[in-house]
Amino acid sequence: MDATMNAPALDPDPDAAGATAPARVALSAAPADDALPPAAVPVDRALPPAVVHHRPVVTELRLSAFGRHRGAVFALEPVTFLAGPSGSGKSQVLAAYEALAGLGAGATLEEVFPDPRARIPDGALPDGQGRRGFRIGCTVDGPAGPVRLDLAVQAEPTLRIVGERLAVDGQILLGTALRDPGRRSVQASWLTGGAVGVTRAPLPDDRLGTALLPLRVAGSTAGQRQVLAAAEQVVVALRSVFPCDPRPDRMRAPVPPGEGRLLGDCANLADVLRRTRHECGTRHALLAAAARTGCAGPVEGLDVRAPAHGPVTAVLDRGRAGPATELGRLGAGELRFLALALVLLTGPGVLAMDPAAELLSARQALTVIADGFDRDLDRRQSAELLRLALLSCGRGHVRLLAAVGEGAAAAARVTPGVTVVDLTP
Repeated sequence: MDATMNAPALDPDPDAAGATAPARVALSAAPADDALPPAAVPVDRALPPAVVHHRPVVTELRLSAFGRHRGAVFALEPVTFLAGPSGSGKSQVLAAYEALAGLGAGATLEEVFPDPRARIPDGALPDGQGRRGFRIGCTVDGPAGPVRLDLAVQAEPTLRIVGERLAVDGQILLGTALRDPGRRSVQASWLTGGAVGVTRAPLPDDRLGTALLPLRVAGSTAGQRQVLAAAEQVVVALRSVFPCDPRPDRMRAPVPPGEGRLLGDCANLADVLRRTRHECGTRHALLAAAARTGCAGPVEGLDVRAPAHGPVTAVLDRGRAGPATELGRLGAGELRFLALALVLLTGPGVLAMDPAAELLSARQALTVIADGFDRDLDRRQSAELLRLALLSCGRGHVRLLAAVGEGAAAAARVTPGVTVVDLTP
């Protein structure tokens, strides 16, 4: 990594980490409504504009010397698709966001980067002390205004956070720096205000300092309250993330009854359907309606078979057309479609995640991260999921960041309300 690794604070230029070339990122502009393909349109045009900034949301992601990305800045909208050929870095963008989310939830650096060397750019040379690393950061919009969080991570020879900066409108609220490489801590300073001005204390070098501030700051001065508001806004946004990758091979077998909270691989889909059928009839009916579009054959509804103390099996109710079909007999695309539709139509209470307790769930925006969002899906299924995403995200309660193939990207480029980020290798 560059020489700024030992500096008291992160260099204000995110490209200072030895970037060799800017990332080639283009936002595809949406054409007029009359250019919309019929399969992509039935979105409720009467919905009011989403006022997402009343809820903390990540609106920008920054990657520098991270994988193939050099000083890249990604603007994130309510529905953002990452497009590009294999090797263009789509999965790396999602991995960086997921790592920030994990750190915001209290995970250690080793937990979110189990193989940190894989994130170092190919050919990156170590400095005179044998150090290499990368930088990641984000901007979180919300009631406290746009809050910037930037991290400098040393991957070699020891994995550690060597610099962190939390800032609002150019004012640094928290800054950390590695003073003594022999200690597993960084020197932190945060705004206090009043007669003291700044508070200094050591913080662990393997955790996000911003997430620790609410435990360290009393909030007795205006400066401390500003620091707390910014830190809590970032933590709320990062903890409201649900990485989702439905695995059809794990979704076919009956599952034991449980809490009915959907796992990231959606292996317990049947148990979640059991819960939504009894506790949320409206959302369950919306999912059943989506199934009529995304599943082959007639679909009267979604049902479950749950014998006492026995495993739960989900089925498609075929009505008068014939006997019910167990979900285990459906194709991979149908299973992925049902799982992703459920995620878009539900909320944090039905997902296996631990959102921040600082705000009620109604004041938080769930962000769904999905790699290969359209994997195994046909055009009809992709169009219906896009419709559901626009419907849910248009109300400001849900946001979607997903990597997609060229077919889904082409449909999204002509759909108002969808941002497509085109990456090139």
